[in-house]
Amino acid sequence: MKSVFQRGLGKVLGDATATIDTIEPGSIVVAPRKPIPLDDEAAITEVLDLAARIGAVLLDSGTGAIDTRSQIEFVAGIYGLDDIEVDVTFNTILVSARRGPTLPPVTTVRTVHYRSLDFTRLAHVDRLVRRIRQLAITPGTAHRIVDGITSAPHPYPYWLANLAWGVMALGISILLGGGTLVGATSFVTTMVIVAGNRRLARIGTPIFFQQMLGGFIAVLPAATLYHWREPLDLDFAPSQIVAAGIVVLLSGLSLVGSVQDAITGAPITGTARFSEVVLMTGGILAGVGLAIRLVETMGVILPGLGTASPFGPTNPVPSLVGGALAAGGFAAASYAERRAIPVALGAGMLGTGVISGLSFTAVGPIVSSALAAVLVGLLGGLAARRALVPPLVVAIAGITPLLPGLAMYRGLYGVMSEQTIPGFRELATAITVGCSIAAGVTLGEFIARTLKRPTLPAALIRPRIPRIENRLEGLTLTRRKPPRWRT
Repeated sequence: MKSVFQRGLGKVLGDATATIDTIEPGSIVVAPRKPIPLDDEAAITEVLDLAARIGAVLLDSGTGAIDTRSQIEFVAGIYGLDDIEVDVTFNTILVSARRGPTLPPVTTVRTVHYRSLDFTRLAHVDRLVRRIRQLAITPGTAHRIVDGITSAPHPYPYWLANLAWGVMALGISILLGGGTLVGATSFVTTMVIVAGNRRLARIGTPIFFQQMLGGFIAVLPAATLYHWREPLDLDFAPSQIVAAGIVVLLSGLSLVGSVQDAITGAPITGTARFSEVVLMTGGILAGVGLAIRLVETMGVILPGLGTASPFGPTNPVPSLVGGALAAGGFAAASYAERRAIPVALGAGMLGTGVISGLSFTAVGPIVSSALAAVLVGLLGGLAARRALVPPLVVAIAGITPLLPGLAMYRGLYGVMSEQTIPGFRELATAITVGCSIAAGVTLGEFIARTLKRPTLPAALIRPRIPRIENRLEGLTLTRRKPPRWRT
């Protein structure tokens, strides 16, 4: 049994390192291929456009502005363009290469027109940067690979992604102490929310109204079951169903990226991202509030702030199971690779396990959430990177069970039911918990990067260019042995 566990752990940890970990802060990249002549404007433009396209995919996937800038500088430096300026904002990337005092600079700009949750695309770009770093493929080949990555369909069909969203809601309901009825209702409700939002997205509906529709739908099944609880002899807390739907809607927002940008030195981008998060959260609360008023006009009065969740520290097993299902479901719903899902399951179990353990103490939800997020970020920086999975995938999936959906619902209901002070207290707690989670993940990744920062690989030091066979699928290569000279 011990040997089986060690082999499984070895497969997860491995001996590889993250792409971002090989980029030393302030280091000079040693280009393994011949630098581009400064008077060759076409070649410089090709490299700058390649670096900007890679950065656009990273930014689209939620990567922080500083990490995106580092990757762009690294890719350009591999091809000999080390004197460049990179400006990454909320949805725009500007890259400019200086060519000395006698030639004008060459500049390229790329705009991120949409944001999507496709972690497989992020993983492919991560491996492309590895190939550029280790094998020195040509810019033209790299452009063709980026074309294939951005135009490829999602790895899973839509129905499977919808099913994964439902599994995530099921995990949240278990985490909150819900039974079979709550879990099944949350599962079905979430699938309806995702399907409805996808239809709205296809016709170009702004995401604010998509979030509003999701919050509205999350309340209706809970209110219906609560209205018929006595004839059907049902015993459940409707807040658990609503909170599961809120967490699903919150999980797709770039909370981690916004706080990370603000902490790491990109306050403008961080402010823009945080404003987007606040606006989208406002859409959820608007939908929930509208639904609550609607059901109240029909005579259904949902329980207020006095209702407490039965989940507590005496139930550690449901906590671990619910956290694992929520994190794994989110990873699958975000089109993560199969190798990333077990790591996400472990991250979810780790975060909820820490929360359950600290519930025996008096540290409170803010500190316990921050500590759990630090460990999740640390796991994403160590285990996930050695499993060739981008750490962002593990970090976002791992904190999903920690999102304060129940506190947001209870706070909104308190404000609407004339319990203003307790309601605002709950909302303030939810906002603080969310920021502490994002800050904790950032700190955990920084610790992992500091503890396990490797030296630059030999492929970057020795300008040796092997012949390769470029393939997108599998990223395999074929090397030819050098001829043996007779002496």
